[in-house]
Amino acid sequence: MARTETDRCPGVLAVHQAADGGLARVRLPGGWLSAEQLEVLRVAAAELGDGRLELTSRANVQIRGLDARGPRELSDRLFGAGLLPSMAHERVRNILASPLSGLDEESRYDVLPVAAALDRELCGRPGLAELPGRFLFALDDGRGDLAEVRADVAVRALDDESGVLSLGSRGVRVAWADAPWLMLAAAEAFLAVRDQEWRIAEVPGGEERILERLGLRADEALDTSTTRVTAGVHGEALVVTVPLGSLTQDQATALVEAAGVGGVGGGAGGAVGAAGTGGVAGAAGGVRITPWRSVVVGTGVVGLEGVGLATAPGSVWEGVTACAGRPGCAKALADVRRDAIRLMPAFPRDGRRVHWAGCERRCGKPSGEFVDVVAVGDGYLVDGERV
Repeated sequence: MARTETDRCPGVLAVHQAADGGLARVRLPGGWLSAEQLEVLRVAAAELGDGRLELTSRANVQIRGLDARGPRELSDRLFGAGLLPSMAHERVRNILASPLSGLDEESRYDVLPVAAALDRELCGRPGLAELPGRFLFALDDGRGDLAEVRADVAVRALDDESGVLSLGSRGVRVAWADAPWLMLAAAEAFLAVRDQEWRIAEVPGGEERILERLGLRADEALDTSTTRVTAGVHGEALVVTVPLGSLTQDQATALVEAAGVGGVGGGAGGAVGAAGTGGVAGAAGGVRITPWRSVVVGTGVVGLEGVGLATAPGSVWEGVTACAGRPGCAKALADVRRDAIRLMPAFPRDGRRVHWAGCERRCGKPSGEFVDVVAVGDGYLVDGERV
């Protein structure tokens, strides 16, 4: 399916002009932020934007409400903080990694160093700056938490020596030392075989054509089991629920302090990490952003509940997301965040995630099954039924 529209995924240098001002998306390969980097983002949101940090379904951070001077000042600050290592590649550094990797017993292999190595090598290949902004890499530590994200190129850990590389339906066993360059080779092959498509699944015969170019035979059945990462303690980590994935200044400040005194590293150990990862692998004192708009800190952190964050399972906000809605989006038919805050305490739950959308585009919807709440102007449709 060749695309005819322009790829308009926002970034830091390609800011989207929304109804409430400029929207900048900051890519965080692997989801990790040092305490210092999180503080830079917090202050930037306060001084240049609307004050909030929005977490995304790809474990990135967005700042809304930028004025005309905001994008240039923001890019300067991010460059100084090490969050913008390549101007050319800033919109294509889309790398997910299991956020609890290396922190609990469910992790078969710490994939954070692999994510850092992949990012470094990606930024070192000029041709890959042409990737679409929606092209996605994923590194699953074996637990299956990223099985539903539908990445273009993914590796799922088998053990501490190898994982299964997949582009869709079948897999190839690869050594961890080979994983980064094979993933990037697949991305380069995608650019060679595509027309105007944004994702491998959109290219006719894309998976087979790319594997043929790489000289690989996909003979491994994919493990399709999934695991949901919930709030609470997991080994050395504490997963924190952020209501609607939107951090206030007080909440961001609390997380900066938590990262400094009880943070989690950006990945340690492993052959890939030993090869060098741009100063991220092995780093301590930080947080990890998850694709479910939650945050991972160390288990010793206390006091986050006092600023409205949830640190135990069962919160009404766990698994609940929303698009920007009114007034931030001109296409939205309702202020979905206000309505979610008002209605979620009494909203019936059946174990699925819940996503509130201001229009039929359903921006920011989660992967996998979810309760679909869509504004229709004079109310909402819930899974297609008017309420």
